[in-house]
Amino acid sequence: MSNFTKIIIHWTAGAYNPNSSELGHYHYLIDSNGVKHNGKYTPEDNLNCYDGKYAAHTGGGNTGAIGVAMCGMMNFKNKSSVGPYPLKAKQVEACFKLCADLAKKYNIPIENVMTHYEFGKLHPKTDSAGKIDIIYLPQYPNVKANEVGGFIRNKIRWYLSNK
Repeated sequence: MSNFTKIIIHWTAGAYNPNSSELGHYHYLIDSNGVKHNGKYTPEDNLNCYDGKYAAHTGGGNTGAIGVAMCGMMNFKNKSSVGPYPLKAKQVEACFKLCADLAKKYNIPIENVMTHYEFGKLHPKTDSAGKIDIIYLPQYPNVKANEVGGFIRNKIRWYLSNK
């Protein structure tokens, strides 16, 4: 049993490749080609966030949390105005597969894999309240904002059952 309690999935609200700031905030980043980039900090660094050396990806929820981000969604406003860097299909699938691998490796229940948006809704008194990542997946436009997390968890379950 690990001391990890959750995986929080984000979009960077940036361009398609990770920049140095993003590498410092997430453990793993997925670029538009579906390539995984390791962040500056390891997941283990988030087991103790009191030393200041950890990936600060989720305000109020970093301890014991693995931060995974997909690069993109700069200037997202809504599903009619997604900005110049919408998430790509191979990118979101690579993210779902990575989350399945991490959940298995660290024995994290799939129910504890959530979007930053969901974390903020569950913890309204944290800095994560009001975050919009992830409320929209361009490849799945009919999935409503409050259903995205459940959709992602079902995709992760599929990857786990098809290994």
